[in-house]
Amino acid sequence: MNTELLKKHVKSYLSYSKKEPEKFREDMKERGELIAYYQSFTHDKILKMDEEDIYEYISKLWAMLIWGNKHYVVDKIIEENGLENFKKRLARLIWGDENISVRWDNFRGNIKGMGPAMISEILCKTHPDDFMLWNRRAYVGLNYLNVKNLPRYDYQLTGKVYENLCNVCKEISTELKNSGFEDNNLLAVDYFIWEELQVEDNLSKIFVKETKTTKVVETEITEAAEFVHDDIRDKLRDIGQWLGFTASIERKVSEGSKVDTIWESTIGNMGRVIYVFEVQTKGSIDSLILNLLKSLNNPAVQGIVAVSDNNQLERIKKHAADVRELRDKLKYWDYEEVSRIHESLEFVNASINNLGLVPEGF
Repeated sequence: MNTELLKKHVKSYLSYSKKEPEKFREDMKERGELIAYYQSFTHDKILKMDEEDIYEYISKLWAMLIWGNKHYVVDKIIEENGLENFKKRLARLIWGDENISVRWDNFRGNIKGMGPAMISEILCKTHPDDFMLWNRRAYVGLNYLNVKNLPRYDYQLTGKVYENLCNVCKEISTELKNSGFEDNNLLAVDYFIWEELQVEDNLSKIFVKETKTTKVVETEITEAAEFVHDDIRDKLRDIGQWLGFTASIERKVSEGSKVDTIWESTIGNMGRVIYVFEVQTKGSIDSLILNLLKSLNNPAVQGIVAVSDNNQLERIKKHAADVRELRDKLKYWDYEEVSRIHESLEFVNASINNLGLVPEGF
């Protein structure tokens, strides 16, 4: 991390705090209220939550601003994970005894529909001295400070990576403390990142497609494959939902074919149209081919898409070329492109929802 650049912005932040003392008092009060709210959910209280409690708990998150219908998102989380299972996993994530890297990986590996932004926000607001809040803005700010090996995509954010990011933000916290800031926990660091480190040039570059000369930090595939699969599967569902489809994950579309994600639309009184997506990160390509073939037994399936990295997509193309029923129908989508599209649509939806044009209860 560029410590001189950090000190420069801490100094600027300090100057700003003296010019706008009322704003800083309001921000500190807001942080205190957020922390008090999330800390009130003890281990036992989480285990006793009902569906409405979970809705209130999750809907307050900043990460939920991208969704106009928050009930839809929370209902999906409960439906896809099971109420009791979700509460037990959440309680272990927040109050468990294991190292945070273990708890993080366990939660992400077993709970669908919640990404790093939501998970880290809950952790940060419950344990602000220990855990940082990770989102697009945090990436921009830390990248501006020249922090190395940042995860560009959600699937790269394993428990070990998150633990390292928390340590980086603790360095920023120490610099704030040394400069005289009374409130210097990692939630306060998040406010600092938003106020000082959202450099316009960096914000604009975040949507630029990476070139071959730009090295993307990759986690070992053996460690990250499951995260890649689940992350991309869930992002495909989100994209479909934002585009107006009825989207779901792990759906049976025909006998013997359960697919990762589907987009579904009803056309008047003519019936349904279904688009099928299968994500491949490891395992047998023959199994993927067979599953997609079986999905075509459903006459409503009008499009099938294989989603993977460039190398595996080439292998899938070679396998599909020998299957007459598949070779002219199968489409291919690079999962990094899926991540970029999701990120762009996420930004658009958050901006529009902030306008409050359509009340959630409409």
